Amino acid sequence: MIPKLYFFILIAFALIYLKRISRILSLRHPILFIFIFFAKISYAQKTPILSFSIDQNKRARIEVKSDSNKYYILKVDHKKLNVKSYFSAMVIGKTGLSTLTETTKAYPKEHYEVLEFDIKQAKDSDKDGVNDIIEFKNPINQSPFNAAKKIEFKDGVVQIIDKTLFKKLSYKGSEIVKIDPHLANLEFLKFYIIGEGTDNAQIYFMNCETHKLHETFKKATQINTIKGSGILESEMKGEIVFHPDVISSNGTKGAYRFAFQPYDKFTFTKVQLAFDLISSNMPFLNNNLSYYPMPNAALELYNKEKPFYEASRIPILLEKDIFAEIDYLALNQTESYGLITELERNTRPSPRDIVICKLLPNEMPRTGGIISITPQTPLSHVNLRASQDNVPNAYIKNGLDNPKIKNLIGKYVHYVVKQSEFILEEATKEQVNAWFDLQRPKQIQTPVNDVSFKKILRLDDIDFGMAKAFGSKCANVASMRKFGFEKSTIPDGFGIPFHFYREFMLVNGLFDKISTIITDSVFIDNAAVRVEILQELRNEIIKGEMPAWMMSELSDMQKKFGKSAAIRCRSSTNNEDLPNFSGAGLYDSKTHKISEGHISKTIKEVFASLWNFRAFEERDFFKVDHLNTSMGILCHPNYTNEKVNGVAVSTDPLYHTNNSFYLNNQIGEDLITNPNSSSEPEEILMDNKRKTTDFYSVIRFSNLSNSKKIIEDKHLITLRNYISTIHVRFQKLYDMTESKNFSMEIEYKITKNNTLIIKQARPWIGANTSEENNVTEDEIFNPKNIVIEARFSPNPFSEDLELKLTLEMEGLVTLLGYNLNGGIIFRKDLGYYPKGTHTIKLNSVENMGKGQLSIVKVSVSDGIKEFETTNKIIKK
Repeated sequence: MIPKLYFFILIAFALIYLKRISRILSLRHPILFIFIFFAKISYAQKTPILSFSIDQNKRARIEVKSDSNKYYILKVDHKKLNVKSYFSAMVIGKTGLSTLTETTKAYPKEHYEVLEFDIKQAKDSDKDGVNDIIEFKNPINQSPFNAAKKIEFKDGVVQIIDKTLFKKLSYKGSEIVKIDPHLANLEFLKFYIIGEGTDNAQIYFMNCETHKLHETFKKATQINTIKGSGILESEMKGEIVFHPDVISSNGTKGAYRFAFQPYDKFTFTKVQLAFDLISSNMPFLNNNLSYYPMPNAALELYNKEKPFYEASRIPILLEKDIFAEIDYLALNQTESYGLITELERNTRPSPRDIVICKLLPNEMPRTGGIISITPQTPLSHVNLRASQDNVPNAYIKNGLDNPKIKNLIGKYVHYVVKQSEFILEEATKEQVNAWFDLQRPKQIQTPVNDVSFKKILRLDDIDFGMAKAFGSKCANVASMRKFGFEKSTIPDGFGIPFHFYREFMLVNGLFDKISTIITDSVFIDNAAVRVEILQELRNEIIKGEMPAWMMSELSDMQKKFGKSAAIRCRSSTNNEDLPNFSGAGLYDSKTHKISEGHISKTIKEVFASLWNFRAFEERDFFKVDHLNTSMGILCHPNYTNEKVNGVAVSTDPLYHTNNSFYLNNQIGEDLITNPNSSSEPEEILMDNKRKTTDFYSVIRFSNLSNSKKIIEDKHLITLRNYISTIHVRFQKLYDMTESKNFSMEIEYKITKNNTLIIKQARPWIGANTSEENNVTEDEIFNPKNIVIEARFSPNPFSEDLELKLTLEMEGLVTLLGYNLNGGIIFRKDLGYYPKGTHTIKLNSVENMGKGQLSIVKVSVSDGIKEFETTNKIIKK
């Protein structure tokens, strides 16, 4: 290698003797000689590999002749894989021989070359503006093979130099269960890769004692984003987990595996980049890093690209590999009491059963606890149900052969799941009863039944106080129609009061039958019998006769929807959507199709859903009086082929950030409240304060969206304001203004016509633990600094009109053109415009039969109120 000083001396020497040299060599173009001469000069040179061997961990060991004034970098060529070569190791030279060792499985010798550099003229291998030697001597904060910027240790590092540092950065515990249930009680840290499509990709290793969420890390470190989008450019978010008992690719216990978010999937090329970045910046690894393609999305892509992986040196760790060496896995650590029993196919356990699952059922009802002898992941629907119900759940290998379990089947037990062990000991029926008495309300809960409203009412004639007669769902939707939202936002329709249900049941003698059923000892003791008898009861309700007056009223309501309208009939009981009991998903809503004739058919189906097995069991657990439970019905036009379905909470119940709204969205008609098993929604955190840009962050994308946001900014703007209004208004209506834990759950959809519809709002069950949730009426209705300036050019004009519009607020912009008599000539809904100056071109002669354009009104809506300015037009 030639130092820079010598290089410039040689250039000067060449210039002085250029003419003489060129005459000797008879060159017509002397300058060409300089390029030929110095083309041979390089700041780096290849160093011959003197020795190549493979150590006991299957890693390459490469020896070169070295100099203490030099340093050496090992360059790896992936050859036929068609991915970028990279630098995998670096050493400072010593006099004699130096050895370079990788962290991964060895390639054949021809994949490697060693580059020699002068320490005093160090290279910048990662192109981040800092030379290799400075970064090599400052590990943790910098790395020669990582272009990431220096960050505070409380946030994370850019290089993990040893296992001790990994442990300091990692987290292991149950706190993560709400955010990432698949990481509960595993030792992990998270990583963030940005710029994967550039020459200087960056990887950050997060300090998971500080940040358990990628989003909080991003905000704290201010790593680059696309302005205004709320998402990172070319981002890859994932985690590195250490499994002490899993056999790694070097054949010993103790495996590190990296994976991406559960519903992310990346091509082999991107996975190779992540593998290279991780392995070259975790120099303590010894061929014990593997890629774990998450089963929810990445596994399918891995199987399609398997030949690439087989040709690479990326070890793969699958779910079966993780469980192969695991005899016990604590999935939900808590305790319970109950009767231990094997869960057979087509049987229904009760809340008092501790079930042994040979196979994981498609649907898991409420149980007292779960033992699975089939491996399950923390993300499995079985564990999600266990977490939701706060019951113990563990995977126990060969559980039915374990004497601790086998000898207790059919007996009452106390079941405890701990991190490293489970406890299963015999208990008495009295202990079981005492335990469940603690979990359930002390008294029988009798829902309020107001049957004084005997007529079907329009929603506009129903107020919040009528919930005791129409149900909270119906009353809440009716209330929101008075909140001043855009007219189409809240469905118009009718409410059918409890009186109809109770009269129908009385006429058909069904209350007497139910009284007999629910006091029968066989029905009480046998879940399978309950399933069968409740199905028979629902069939009787559907076949029941409605009195003539009821048929007449329902017919009149049906006619008001029009002959061609499909009608959505939604359950609205007196024991759901309450501040202390959600009941979400217990009852059925039905759509009455035009071809089905009289709407009474569908009304009876909704009545019957009051006696679903899941609804009965939940009411029974919470000691709700079955006979005093009544069904009201909310009827409104049906919406089909939705673009988006979503649920918002007017706090952040998951990540507990301050002043935030939490949103889940999914494409099409896949409901957030009852998704299919492979559905993972988009997650968004929205700042509920009035910011003009960057007011939301995408936590994760929908697994159906190809890593793109599925809800438009204009709808997010409107939702932010509507959610604020709903929170404030219902907090007053529920008389919860003093409660710091109050929040609302809002269901909404974006229709095929791109219209925002709010379906319902109910109190969110569960405390909000954020320190602040300061949504105030002033913030909603008194926005500050609203300025709209509109200038026309030319003015007066002849044909075309150019509007210069300056906005001091973001919002939805509408233009209205009027003639001299005030008649409207045109309306243009221009959609969302950010703060700033915009140019809008109009054709002045459009809609010419409606008179001469005289006035253009510009309005900007922030979702709650409309602010407008009027500009007169002068015609030549």
